[in-house]
Amino acid sequence: MSDLDIAKTTLKTEKLSLVIVKNGQIIYKSDKRGIYPLYMAVKENGSRLEGATAADKVIGRGAAQLYRFAKVKSIYAYMISEGTKEVFDESRITYETEITVPFIKNREGTGMCPVETLSYEAKTFEELILSMEGFLKRINLL
Repeated sequence: MSDLDIAKTTLKTEKLSLVIVKNGQIIYKSDKRGIYPLYMAVKENGSRLEGATAADKVIGRGAAQLYRFAKVKSIYAYMISEGTKEVFDESRITYETEITVPFIKNREGTGMCPVETLSYEAKTFEELILSMEGFLKRINLL
C-alpha cells in the first residue's frame, strides 16, 4: 500500500482531519479542525515532513504554503481552493482532490476563511507564520 493510500484510508476510516505518512508509517494524525493540526505537525516534526504524503479534509492557500514549507511531496484533500492549486502547481506538489472551490469559507459561511485571507495579505512566508500564530492565539489554541 502506498503512503497516499495509507493516508487516505486512515483519514476516512478514523474520521480524522489530517494524516501524514512517510515510508509507510503514520507520523502525524489529528481530528482537530482548521489550520491548527497542520501548524502543529509542522512545528513538531519540522524537516521530518520532507518527502512525506498527507491526506487532509480541507486545504486553503495558507495551509498549502505550510505544506510547501514542509516540503511534503504529495497530498490528497477532499476540498481545496483555487489558491491552493496555484501554490501546489508552483511547488510541484502532486495532489488529488474531490472538490475545488474559489476559496475556503469561514465557519459561518459568510466570507473567506481567516487563514486563507492571511495568506493573501502576507508578503513573505515568515509574515504568514506570525499572522497564523497570532490568529491561533486569538482563538485560544496557542
